[in-house]
Amino acid sequence: MHRWRHRLLAAASTTALAAGLLTALAAPASADPLALTNFEMRPNAYGTDLLERADDIPMVKATVTQIMGDLNRRRDPADGPAVTTGGACNSDAVESGVSIRRSICFNEGDNETTEWYPQGVTTVADMQSDQRWGDSPQQLIVSWYDHNDLTGGQRGARISFVDRTTGAYRHVLLVYPKRAGDTIDYETVRVSQDSSKKPEYDTALHAGGILWYGDHLFVADTARGFRVFDMRRIYDLGASENGTTADETKIGLIGDTYHAHSYRYIMPQVGSWTRTAATGEKCSADDGSPNFSYVSLDRSGVDHLLAGEYCDGAKTEADGRVAAWPMAGAFDAAGELMMDTGYRWNANAAYNLPASNIQGATRFNDRWYLTRSRGADSNGTFYTTQPITSATGTLSIASQKPISKGPEDLSHWPGGTPTAPTLGEMWTVAEHPGSDSEGTGPGQRMLYSWAP
Repeated sequence: MHRWRHRLLAAASTTALAAGLLTALAAPASADPLALTNFEMRPNAYGTDLLERADDIPMVKATVTQIMGDLNRRRDPADGPAVTTGGACNSDAVESGVSIRRSICFNEGDNETTEWYPQGVTTVADMQSDQRWGDSPQQLIVSWYDHNDLTGGQRGARISFVDRTTGAYRHVLLVYPKRAGDTIDYETVRVSQDSSKKPEYDTALHAGGILWYGDHLFVADTARGFRVFDMRRIYDLGASENGTTADETKIGLIGDTYHAHSYRYIMPQVGSWTRTAATGEKCSADDGSPNFSYVSLDRSGVDHLLAGEYCDGAKTEADGRVAAWPMAGAFDAAGELMMDTGYRWNANAAYNLPASNIQGATRFNDRWYLTRSRGADSNGTFYTTQPITSATGTLSIASQKPISKGPEDLSHWPGGTPTAPTLGEMWTVAEHPGSDSEGTGPGQRMLYSWAP
């Protein structure tokens, strides 16, 4: 059994009792934006149905270890090294003055494409405190969303499993399972899976932040909370007699054959967490209902999921908030994802951010660490805050340093040992395909780490 599950089993029953059983209706948001009731979460109303749909997909399953042994993308050596230590593998992603510990570059197609944008980052250090998934290489995962939102061919969101040592990687398509009678189908993940809701149905899920924890992958769902996927439920179209990777225009079951926009592997959604507070005006001074723009994990003590809001300082009056949920609260007594529709998962801390345009946040030993973007032409900023020990308040900046152009989600890879972690390093991904809104010029993308 994974170490993370031992901790969950010890805490889950107490957390469940504390949460209580409430109605599934959206509660009015508190007038106080930092009221912890605003950050209450519930499982989706389907209960176990999404999980059952995912289990009923009639194809061959794959494992993370199998995918890590089947990585099919890597930067061409003619374009430069795929991995560098002590510097940037893509100098176009940074200006001077940025200290990088390790960087990984995508191949030319992914580095410069305007069809997909990278957003979220998580690592095997989030998955488990010993930072290992069996005998596989030390993995990172990056999320991407379909920037083109192609009506009729919208591909939603994908994740990339990345070998931290070699820089090789492979994309896996995220999908939403559906059932019609005895037929199991799936489609790409969108802002809304209800086809009657336009334009949300034709808009890709942004997947702005991701967290790999144990067997589960939490993906930020901006206006709602988190979509949840399961590493034990990945399907291999290439190994399935009823699957094909031949047609990039098709998705789901067509005739007797399953398609996935030519991707070999798919990962279906198995559950979700949705905020209970009624939707307010995003990033307004009195908005009680949170948005979920990025996700990370705090291992300094009891494990916590962290999430926060992106607020554009040129357009909104508030800078946004971050909050923390005890990780055990997301799981039942068996260590599986909680799916009881009457259950509630409660945050135990929430804070106002000290600046706008925050793209990523994490916490370690009561300090918060934040990434801020400044467009495609300038380095972003990495903030370290003053320690904070109260349950609510406003974060205060203690120091700052430059990082890449377009920094996104933030993931902490602790140093030290599982029982005595140290600050270690931070990981993010630079998102821009080029130096302007059209993505022209050299690609500016890079997955990289630095010492805080």
